[in-house]
Amino acid sequence: MRRAKLDELEEQLAKQLAEVRIERDELAVAERVLERVSAELADERVSAASAPGQVGGRAVMLIPHREPGMEENTLPPEYQRILSAVRQAAGPVMAREVGDMLAVDVRVKSKLEPLRGKLVRLTDRGWLRKLPDGRFTTHI
Repeated sequence: MRRAKLDELEEQLAKQLAEVRIERDELAVAERVLERVSAELADERVSAASAPGQVGGRAVMLIPHREPGMEENTLPPEYQRILSAVRQAAGPVMAREVGDMLAVDVRVKSKLEPLRGKLVRLTDRGWLRKLPDGRFTTHI
């Protein structure tokens, strides 16, 4: 009688062990797929952030919204330079001052306004903060 119970228990345990091994193998496959998909998504985010998009048939740079832990290197180089200039300023700066720091001819409106647009874009995406008086500063 005891032997029959032990044989039955052994059979149940062997069945459970086989199920555990199958589930563990499936989990390993799922983990590999998750790692691969995560890596592909990260690559796509980086390339999408630095690759020009198309709007109305014109190439435009896509500026990502700032998220926790996001590095500035996800921004196009020109935007990185603007952000760096604002950061290096002694305090909040006007677009004209940023233009001076970046060697933009701020006396020419057609050169200053695109810079102002980029500063506003960086503000809208959470990379900068615009004060009520129109000056820009980095997030603190």
